[in-house]
Amino acid sequence: MRLDVAYDGAGFAGWAAQPGLRTVEDELSGALGRVLRRPAPRLVVAGRTDAGVSARGQVVHVDVEEAAWTALPGRAAGSPGAPSPGRALLRRLAGVLPADVVVRGARPAPAGFDARFGALRRRYAYRVVDDPAARDPLRRGEVLVVRRTLDVAAMARAASPLLGEHDWLPYCRPRAGASTVRTLLRLGWSRAADGVVVADVEADAFCHHMVRSLVGACLAVGEGRRDEGWPARVLAAGVRDPAVAVVPAHGLVLEEVVYPSDEELAAQAVRARSYRGPVAPGEGAGTAREVPRPVAGSGHEHDT
Repeated sequence: MRLDVAYDGAGFAGWAAQPGLRTVEDELSGALGRVLRRPAPRLVVAGRTDAGVSARGQVVHVDVEEAAWTALPGRAAGSPGAPSPGRALLRRLAGVLPADVVVRGARPAPAGFDARFGALRRRYAYRVVDDPAARDPLRRGEVLVVRRTLDVAAMARAASPLLGEHDWLPYCRPRAGASTVRTLLRLGWSRAADGVVVADVEADAFCHHMVRSLVGACLAVGEGRRDEGWPARVLAAGVRDPAVAVVPAHGLVLEEVVYPSDEELAAQAVRARSYRGPVAPGEGAGTAREVPRPVAGSGHEHDT
C-alpha cells in the first residue's frame, strides 16, 4: 500500500522511530495498527527526515493483508456510495492521528513499488526571510529569519557549479559504510511575491545534513561573508569545512518525491540499491563507481 503523508516536524524528533522520543514513524505505524486491528506494521519511507523537518510530499509503503484492506469500508462495502478502502482508511486515520500528521492518499501500490529505492528524485524547499516587512508571525515556525539582506542572484550563481554527481562528503555528516556520492539536479534560489527567499533543492537522494549545509553555504554568499566561488571550492577540497553552517531544520520541507512509470519501478529499485563509491583519483568529478553495497540499507540513506 502506498501512503502519501504530510506532517509538521516541529513536534517530532525526526521520522525514524527512537526509544523514548516522539517520531513520525511511531505515530503513523501505531495509528495504522489501530485502524487495521493488527500489530503496528513496519513502514518503508522515501526519506528519513531529521528532527524539526516538515513534509508535504512524503511517501511511505506498507504491507497490509488483503483481508484487512478490503474490510476497511465495513458493512457499507459493496453498497451504492460506499467509500473505497483507501478513502475509508483516510477517514479512520484522521480520527486517530494527531493534528500534526495527515495521510493524504492511500492506495494499493503497483507491482515492484518501493517507497525508498523506487524514487527517482526528492525535492525540498528551504524558506528564508531577510526583510522585516516580509515577516509573518503566523509562519515563524517554517522560515529562517536572517538580519542581512540577501543577494539572491549571487546565491544562484554560487549554486550553479555544484550541480551534477559528486562526492558530497564536504557537505554531509557521513555514516559508517555509506556512500556520500549523490547527483544534485537542482539548487535554485528565488524571491517569492511575498518577499520570502526560497531554495529549491532536488537530487536523486541526499546525505545526512546535505540540504541544510548547502543552504548554509549559499547564505554565506548571499550575506556577503563569502565570495561566489567558495561553495564550489569547499566541494572540490573533499573535506568538511567548519565554516559551512548547518542551518536550522524548521525552514526545510520535503515537497515532493518523484517515481518512474509503473513499468520502470522494479528496475529503478535495483539501480538505487547499487552502492556508489566515492570518486577515485584520476576519474574526475561526476564519476561514480557502482559496486555491491557493503552494508545492507546503507548506500542511499536519505536524511536532511
